[in-house]
Amino acid sequence: MAGRFEQRPTRTTVRGGHVVVPGQTQARAWTQMPTKAAAGRRRSWAPPWPLDLGLVLGPLRRGPADPAFRRTPDGAVWRASLTPVGPGTLRVCVRGGVVEGEAWGPGARWLLDQLPLMLGEADDPGAFEPRHRLVATTRHRRPGLRLTRTGLVLESLIPSILEQKVTTDEAYRAWRSLVRKYGTPAPGPVDGRMFVMPEPRVWSLIPSWEWHRAGVDNKRASTILRAVRVARRMEEAVALDAEAARERLELVSGIGPWTSAETVQRSHGAPDAVTVGDLHLPGIVGYALAGDRDADDAVMLSLLEPYAGQRHRAARLILLSGRTPPRRHPKMPRGDIGRL
Repeated sequence: MAGRFEQRPTRTTVRGGHVVVPGQTQARAWTQMPTKAAAGRRRSWAPPWPLDLGLVLGPLRRGPADPAFRRTPDGAVWRASLTPVGPGTLRVCVRGGVVEGEAWGPGARWLLDQLPLMLGEADDPGAFEPRHRLVATTRHRRPGLRLTRTGLVLESLIPSILEQKVTTDEAYRAWRSLVRKYGTPAPGPVDGRMFVMPEPRVWSLIPSWEWHRAGVDNKRASTILRAVRVARRMEEAVALDAEAARERLELVSGIGPWTSAETVQRSHGAPDAVTVGDLHLPGIVGYALAGDRDADDAVMLSLLEPYAGQRHRAARLILLSGRTPPRRHPKMPRGDIGRL
């Protein structure tokens, strides 16, 4: 009976990485965000490949109500980021194969400089060779998929820590609550609906009861506090290759292979940073490639061995294929320690 119903999105399936971004034809029925504010900096860029904003930027969204991410019916994606030079808001859309970017705030120039990398300029899909019909078919159907590289570590590391060993809803609620309360309003014409995540010092000053109220247990909160105390060293990891960056992140107690992989997939665009230790991913990969819904990490890594160097890309394509095992009963109970 379970197969008759749509599978509830899990953190893994959501991270297959597709955010629905409406096309231009849907823009007429929508009123854009207020544009009375001063115009931001602008940049146009024409990538020499097909580009799907929803696929490329989808992994950066932490839930449908992420205060730092918004997609609008005019086909644009908005992001609020804490850059090395200050907060900034970026609006990006694709018109006739040309990427149009506009940014506001102290970090505007930095965001526009990073725009091609964020949209996959440094990625090389040509290095990927499908070894399974399912993977080959999915790649053919998703020509606009490229791996993003944000160049920012903490903005991916902190929400990844919040997502450790909890349900998607719990993690996204915690991120939403803390960013709205302790972040700063995003610059630009966002009508007060977007926020830039807190600076490292602000994270370190959040009282224990506020972590509790947001549903974050002491273990995850303590890991974030240890990470922000060495925030400069964490951000410097963006200059390292993905494997060296993971090693640096994992020097912080509480950050393991799952969290470091989830981080460098976004900050570095790491094509081989396959996520191990995930509750759902091994079963999805095992089912898709070998009909084994009970596969563990060892089986998953064995199945992905032909994709060495590109295992994360292979896993994303498998997630995007939609071939997932029929739903069983939930394996992880939901909870909210903020109500205790």
